[in-house]
Amino acid sequence: MQKNQALWRSFLSHGAIALSLGLVSAVAHADRFGLQIAGGVANHDFKKADLGVVWDPDLTWWEIGGFHFTLLGEGHVAYWHTKESNAVNPNIWEFGVTPVLRFVKSSGYIRPFFEAGVGVRLLSHTRITENFTVSTAFQFADMVGVGAIFGEKQNYQAGFRFQHLSNASIKEPNPGINFSQLYLQYNF
Repeated sequence: MQKNQALWRSFLSHGAIALSLGLVSAVAHADRFGLQIAGGVANHDFKKADLGVVWDPDLTWWEIGGFHFTLLGEGHVAYWHTKESNAVNPNIWEFGVTPVLRFVKSSGYIRPFFEAGVGVRLLSHTRITENFTVSTAFQFADMVGVGAIFGEKQNYQAGFRFQHLSNASIKEPNPGINFSQLYLQYNF
C-alpha cells in the first residue's frame, strides 16, 4: 500500500513538473500570458487556493456589438483544505489544464467578459473525509464566470467563477464538488 502511494506521489510530482515546463515553454512563445491567484470555498467546508498560468494566443473572432470571442489556455496548481473533524485527507493537491472560451468587450479601459471552460484535473487523494470520496484522482473541471480586464495596458483582471469537479461517473460514488472562487490576474 505504501509503495503504491509513493509511486502515485512520484507520478503526480513528475507530472506537475512536466506540465509546468510545458506551460512555461508555450507561454514563452505566446503573444501574452498572465499569472492568476484565486481563493474559493466549497461545500463540505473546503477552502481552496489556486495558482494559474494563463496563455492568451490572441485568437479573436465573431465580433458582435463591440464584443468578440477568444480562446485562452490555463494551467492550475491548487491546494484544498478542510477542518472537518472526520477528515481522512484534509489537504488535497489539484493539478490541471483548462481551455477557456471567453466573450469579451473589444475595447475600452474596462473590458467586461463572460467565460466558460471544461478541463481536466488530477487530485492527490480521492478519499477526503470518512463519508466523502470522489472515487478517482482523474476529474473533469467545468466552470462559468464573469469578470473584467482593466488598466491602461489591460494588465489587470479580476473575476468570479463557479467551478464543478466530477469524474463524470467513470466510477461510483461520484458526488462532485462545487467551488465558488474569486481571482486576480496580472497579464504580462
